[in-house]
Amino acid sequence: MLATNEIKSLLAEHYDLTPSMEKAEATRDIYAKTKRVISLAEWAVYAPYVIEINRLKKERNAVVLAHNYMTPEIYHGVADFVGDSLQLAIKATEVEEQVIVQCGVHFMAETSKILNPSKTVLIPDMSAGCSLAESITAEGIAEIRAKYPGAPVVSYVNTTAEVKAASDICCTSANAVQIVDAMEGNTVIMTPDQFLAQNVAAQSKKNVVWWAGSCIVHELYKAEDLRAYRESDPDIKIIAHPECTPEVVAEADFTGSTRGIIDWVHEHKPAKVMLVTECSMATNISDELPEVDFAKPCNLCPYMKKITLEKILWSLHTMSEEVVVDPEIASKARLAVQRMIELSKSLNI
Repeated sequence: MLATNEIKSLLAEHYDLTPSMEKAEATRDIYAKTKRVISLAEWAVYAPYVIEINRLKKERNAVVLAHNYMTPEIYHGVADFVGDSLQLAIKATEVEEQVIVQCGVHFMAETSKILNPSKTVLIPDMSAGCSLAESITAEGIAEIRAKYPGAPVVSYVNTTAEVKAASDICCTSANAVQIVDAMEGNTVIMTPDQFLAQNVAAQSKKNVVWWAGSCIVHELYKAEDLRAYRESDPDIKIIAHPECTPEVVAEADFTGSTRGIIDWVHEHKPAKVMLVTECSMATNISDELPEVDFAKPCNLCPYMKKITLEKILWSLHTMSEEVVVDPEIASKARLAVQRMIELSKSLNI
């Protein structure tokens, strides 16, 4: 992957990407969704990229799938569909376009490719990995299976294609409890997120055992910090992602997936809320909820932030950073993902 300055320089040979108030005005309908968090001067920098990406999508017969953790200029400016891992996995099976640009991390792009073997899947930065996905391997799956013979393996969708292929079914934070409860037998193996597994175990009727992986964003939150915030502002509502530790989850007023968090805030509209998850979540929904005060703290995902407008435009311009999955691995991984999607639909999750 070229450096950002090199990408900008090469793109400037083909597109007029000079900051422009005229282009900012031309995209004011898009800017209206972000004006609470992006100044008009900043939008004048983004607008030329937004215009060119949206034009190039049509030329390339491409669709942009963006995770909720994307920055607002991507989330509102160029994404055709936004959502959590489950929503994007389902959407990847429904899009008609031949090219999918995955604005998220690498395992998400792999999932789209697994579900669409005949389509071109691009990720704007191939180095946008995931600490959680990298914490487990197919060998690790074999190791934990040997400890619990016959127990089904439920792997978080935040895993590589090889790990999915070695698993029985996938899950997301939105459906983990229901997926685990639907498995046969009393003991269920969950990989790789130990905290998601522990939080599921507290709600499930199964004996849940887990792999000791975690997310570098969510593991940083501490229960004592949340208690201190609540003591200083007793009316604040604390909303946590289930990748946080059980101690943090115990301090929360609500725990849910990124989709669940968004839905909860829209439904309840608390005067002040703290989203205990990746920073961009609050940023992306703040303009939709002007009556809600979104408090800090938050933690940034360094991998998600590798995806930028410059890299999206470069990826579409050059059709580069294509995600390829070995067909044999993809076939096995597809079964695990499809089982998750079909079970989620049957359970109406």
